Amino acid sequence: MKKIKVGVAGYGVIGQRLADGIVKQDDMELVGVVDVAPTLSIRALYDSPKPYDLYVVDDSMKAFFEAEKIPVKGNFDDLLSRVDIMLDAAPGGVGIKNKEIYKAKGVKAIFQGGEKNEVADVFFHGYANYPKGVGKDYLKLTSCNTTGFIRAVDCIDKAVGVERVVVTIIRRVADPGDTHRGLVDVAQVEKVPNHQAKDLMLIMPHIEATGALIHVPTTHGHIITILATPKKKISVDEAISLFEAHPRIKVVDIAKGFNSNTALFKYARDKGNKRADMYEIGLFREMVALSGDNLFFTISIPQESVVIPETIDGIRASLSLQTDGKEAVKLTNKYLGME
Repeated sequence: MKKIKVGVAGYGVIGQRLADGIVKQDDMELVGVVDVAPTLSIRALYDSPKPYDLYVVDDSMKAFFEAEKIPVKGNFDDLLSRVDIMLDAAPGGVGIKNKEIYKAKGVKAIFQGGEKNEVADVFFHGYANYPKGVGKDYLKLTSCNTTGFIRAVDCIDKAVGVERVVVTIIRRVADPGDTHRGLVDVAQVEKVPNHQAKDLMLIMPHIEATGALIHVPTTHGHIITILATPKKKISVDEAISLFEAHPRIKVVDIAKGFNSNTALFKYARDKGNKRADMYEIGLFREMVALSGDNLFFTISIPQESVVIPETIDGIRASLSLQTDGKEAVKLTNKYLGME
């Protein structure tokens, strides 16, 4: 079986997880990663037993890496000549510049949520609008929050239909180690509707959405509450059964210790997951309820790793490896261990 050759631009919070996710896919091959400096992530990679091949943006940067005894395989052009598709995890605003390079080289690419929507042909989610991405050259993922709650909303929508949702996001202020944001003691609000609610409507235009966003001084995960108006009545037990059957949703019990964002992080760490990552969103069983006919539920988003499965779905769509979305996500889930 010929494997799809994949490169990753930017070996940061998302990039390193994308690289790991690609290595797990039996039908894909990670050619290498490209970055601009010997960051902590790069140093950790080259102190590990099986480092990935490293490329630099241009040859002038080689000296910085070689001074740290980190071998460089080649430059950006070399990597692009060896791949079928790039996963761009560069900082926001850099990806749209990289797109011009990809276009010149005739290489497809998938961008992360930090880029503006106009960078791509299709705003993409593996479960909710897979067919729209099939054969397209440039896809863009939704943000970590939007990716996670679309999974849950789509799960209910496919079963009974959803007319509208009201979303409240309690958002971690920074990733672990992001000291540049300073020491904070604040819960900062933004005007409604938040961009995640707007983005959901771009992916699922048949649903009306609004929502609020609150930044809080935590680093592990976002907590999101969702009030969904179903088109048909659904019971709490029926909703929980649907969530439990979804490979990318982990239903957890507060009574068993899953009472916070950090409880899920600790669980993943104690389980032995690399970097304490979870690909699944956590859904709290005791927080599923009905308000009249409206369904209320609460989820936790592992912001550093949640978009990895949907990005891999994007590869399958863009390169038309699978034209059927169900078949595609099933393969991604299988290789990532979420069957």
